[in-house]
Amino acid sequence: MEIKAVDVAKLRKMTGAGMMDCKNALVEANGDFERAQEIIREKGKLVAAKRADRETTEGSVIAITNQKKDRGILVCLGCETDFVAKNSEFQELALGIARTALENMPDSLEELLQLSYEENTIAEAVTLQTGKSGEKHAVPFYNKLEAPFVASYIHMNNKVATIVGFNKPIPAEAGKEIAMQITAMSPVSVNRDSCPKEIIEKELHIYREQIRMEGKPEEMVEKIAMGKLNKFFKEFTLEDQVFVKDGKITVKEYLKTVDPQVKVTGFFRYSLND
Repeated sequence: MEIKAVDVAKLRKMTGAGMMDCKNALVEANGDFERAQEIIREKGKLVAAKRADRETTEGSVIAITNQKKDRGILVCLGCETDFVAKNSEFQELALGIARTALENMPDSLEELLQLSYEENTIAEAVTLQTGKSGEKHAVPFYNKLEAPFVASYIHMNNKVATIVGFNKPIPAEAGKEIAMQITAMSPVSVNRDSCPKEIIEKELHIYREQIRMEGKPEEMVEKIAMGKLNKFFKEFTLEDQVFVKDGKITVKEYLKTVDPQVKVTGFFRYSLND
């Protein structure tokens, strides 16, 4: 049967698929729009299945907050190549997923993927985009943050981003400075007290083994290991880190200049390159 250009355009608007994919689907479906949509979805699933073992090492990491600055989300849409990551449709989908997450604040990545997105779920939209581009697409990371004040930062290449919460409102620029610090320096926790016990034990185990291999007396091992742990805290816990924009004070000291009562309540950072 003859497929009219107006019908192809209509199906493209409904699915976002390419013009030729829409025309071929309509031909196969004998002009039935519902069946044509199913064909396009099936094609996306087929491509996704064929490329399931591929790595999504490129993509876009999005960090955004609401207008009140008391909610933020961090989400990544991954793909296989930087070429696809820079595609406008890919960027539009990544931002759309982020906005949907911020609006609904789901509790998990699994819940996020089942949220409605246009005429599909987010999971289905990702699969459809896989079919259109021919590359595997995935959402490898999602997290949310709620606090009296939330700041965000996305590095210019969209490969790493951060959301960070504070116990009270602070100037937007100060919040951004802390988000940039986290993005650049990748701390493991807000401070030494909140550093996960498993990280501390892992570091101490490494230090003890190193010290013993150096031939130090056993009675000195624990003291030297604790000294190394203090150095670890200064490098990898946010409050103790040197504030990179100044270089002479710690992040904790910088925050005191902003507001003596302000504290970081938590943060999330995600990088495609880690």
